[in-house]
Formats: sequence, C-alpha cells, structure tokens
Amino acid sequence: MSKIAVPEVVPQKDGPMPGAKKVHVKTFGCQMNVYDSERMTEALAAYGYEETAEIADADVVILNTCHIREKAVEKVYSDLGRVRDVKDERRRQGKETLVTVAGCVAQAEGAEIARRAPVVDLVVGPQSYHRLPELLFRSRAESRRIVETQFPEEEKFAHLPERSLAPEGSKKQGPASAFLTVQEGCDKFCTFCVVPYTRGSEYSRSVGDVEAEAKRLVKRGVAEITLLGQNVNAYHGEGPDGQSWSLAMLIGRLAGIDGVERLRYMTSHPKDMSDDLIDAHRDCAKLMPFLHLPVQSGADRILAAMNRKHTAADYLELVARFRKARADIALSTDIIVGFPGETEADFAATLELIRHVSFAQAYSFKYSARPGTPAANMDGQVPEDVKSDRLARVQELFAAQQAAFNTGCIGKTVPVLFEKPGRHPGQLVGRTPYLQLLHAEADTALIGRIMPVEVSGVRPNSLSGVIAAA
Repeated sequence: MSKIAVPEVVPQKDGPMPGAKKVHVKTFGCQMNVYDSERMTEALAAYGYEETAEIADADVVILNTCHIREKAVEKVYSDLGRVRDVKDERRRQGKETLVTVAGCVAQAEGAEIARRAPVVDLVVGPQSYHRLPELLFRSRAESRRIVETQFPEEEKFAHLPERSLAPEGSKKQGPASAFLTVQEGCDKFCTFCVVPYTRGSEYSRSVGDVEAEAKRLVKRGVAEITLLGQNVNAYHGEGPDGQSWSLAMLIGRLAGIDGVERLRYMTSHPKDMSDDLIDAHRDCAKLMPFLHLPVQSGADRILAAMNRKHTAADYLELVARFRKARADIALSTDIIVGFPGETEADFAATLELIRHVSFAQAYSFKYSARPGTPAANMDGQVPEDVKSDRLARVQELFAAQQAAFNTGCIGKTVPVLFEKPGRHPGQLVGRTPYLQLLHAEADTALIGRIMPVEVSGVRPNSLSGVIAAA
C-alpha cells in the first residue's frame, strides 16, 4: 500500500489553534522515557495537538511504556482496560479517541499488544516515534491498527521538530531543568536486560545536534541539563572537527554555552568510564558532583553471570579515582538481588561493597525474568521469599546511608536551583547539586535561579532550608 502523506500544518506561533485536538501522555519508567514523551508531545503540537492531563478530554492517548520493572507488561494491559472504558464513553458522545502504546513494551510485545488489546490503534517502538503524526493519520485514514516496531534507517532525531517547551507568547513558564538524550541503545548485553532488544545498538547524536538542542533549551529558560543515554558514557558522537568526541568533550562544549548553569549525565556503565570523564568532574565547575554508577552486585561470580564486564574491585577502584578527582562527589547506584544462582555469600559480598562505598542514593530491585534474555533460562532461580528478604535488608542499609548523607548536610550552605512552587503558599522546591529535593520559603520570582540555601532540616524524602543572606 502506498504511503499516505501527513497533511502539512503550520505550527501555531501563539499557542494551540482554537478547538485544538488534545493529547494525553502517561509515562512509565526511566528519564529517557520522560524525554521521549516530551518529544512525542512536541511532534504532535506541530499539528495542533494540545497536551492535557485529563484522559477523558484526549483525542489521542499515549502510554509510553518501560520494560525494565517487574510486571511491566501486566501494568500496561491493566491501564489499557481503563483507557478502553474512556474510549467507549467518548464514542457514545460522538468523539474519536486514538490509543497508542509506545516505548519498550511496545517494541518487545509488538503485534501481541494489538491482538490482546483491541482498544489500541497504534503500537510504536522507541526508534520510530518521530513518525507518530504520520502513523496516527494513517491509522485514522485507513481505519486499521498499525504496528511499527522496526529499527528504521533514518535517524529519528533529525526528523523531530525543534524543542518548544512553551509556545511563543505563552504565559506558561518553562522548566528550570530538562533532559536531553545524547546516546541510545546498548551493546553490553547484560544477561538480565532487554534494552539491546528494545532500543537497539549504541548510537550517539552528533555534537552539533546536541549543542543546538541545548541552546534551544536555554532560550526557554532551562538552566540545568541532564544528558541521557542507556550507556551515556559510551557516547562517541561526531564532533565539529569530524572526529569522534567523548562524553567529557561534549560536556566541555556544552559548559561553554551561556545560560547553562548545571550539567549532569546518566546512566553510566563502569566499563565505559574514561580518564577524561573522571577529570571532567575535577575541572568542569558546571558538572555536578553527583554520579549514578550502577554496580548491580558485589559478588564477582554474579557479575560474571550478569555479563557486566567488571569486577567488584574494578568498581571500587573507579570510586576511589572519582573521589580523588573530586572529594565532595556523591554516588548513587543500582542493585539487583536474587539473580539466578546468588547465594547468601554472594549477597553478603554485595552488602560489604555497599558499606565500603557509602551511597547517597540508590535503587534496588528483586531480579525478575525478562522473556528473551539469557538470565530467564538460567539454573538456580532464587525463591521469591529469599529475594524479598534480601531486598528488605539491602534497602534498610541504603536508607541508613541516605539518611546519614542528608543529615550531614544540615548547617551547610548549598546552591539550590529552584524549579517549581511547593505544596504550601510561599514555598519553592529546588534541587541541590546532589539531586536532593529541598523546600524553602521563597518568592516565585526565584524559579529558574540558583540561590545559596542553608540546610536546616531533613524530611523523609527531602531537605528543608533557608535562603542565605547575601
């Protein structure tokens, strides 16, 4: 069948057109999905779609899914049941609703989603969402469901519209911080992970492309940019000199942009950590002293079974090098407990590594099998009650370490980038260099600005403070 062209629509300069269609996006999972959801919303905005938080008002509903967490697929189907009810009610009102499942579950499940959930009109993988307007138009014009989970030859970022965080002339204030994807995919093939199968092989955007997007973000008021990638420190994009640039070189380039006040990056793989990136934490003042560096296990035998390509000693050596380069750096990590074959001794080695490093933040999970991954068929699957016990023990240790780190901040004055109003009148919420949320009494005029704040207290999930006198 011949390709149906999307009707050309001139993006509206002064906000959505009267009576504009509306799109509702629900995002699951990681920061890269948050970025992808923003780009899908922007792609549809060029065709007159206005974002809405109310699913009942939406002409297009997008579930942007993640396949990393346990029972991810079941959660998607559960949500689709609720979406079906909304779609049925809107149909009774004479309104059309197009339902899209995007992201990694879409890539992994493909046509199975369309088969199991007739409410779905479009299934689109993370490498094809730049075609979202075209695919939605085709689905409507041809009155059929479409599954698009190929890895296209064209580079999707080249086909996405320029970032537009708020329409020109809009009173809506843009965010103070933003995500910017610079690298996608993974060539590591950890035995527990679906990313190589859902996101494809490693790909890096060019320095010029990233720099141009960063400058557009700054024009919208963004002061802090977090560079994203499945293995972001494997970045090797083409530089302006035609050579392959490292992530450290990219960071140096972005740090030179007037208006970029803070830079972060995640998520890193220990195997790709380079000397120049470690040095960047020492030399680049705009690069925040916070590093998310997943270790997954402290037992070499389990790390080998995971195909992590590093040992516990390798990881500890990296930590020591970072702390030598920047003494005030704080670390975060990922831990999987109950990986197939994990013994109590293996788990004890993980606890020992955690105690040795002392993390400021951490994410920990029970191993859950992902269909199609090597670990799903390994011998020695750990009983669920054992996994639950180990998870509780590791989370107790992490909670104590995080509490100690946060308590150690009391009395210190730290620069805080205020991002939005808090729950209470006269209160703003911002983030410290260590990604901690902090609440302080401040005027909304300070949103988007970095202010010195004396930390005065610790809450369960945040800090409180007082803006320091000038």
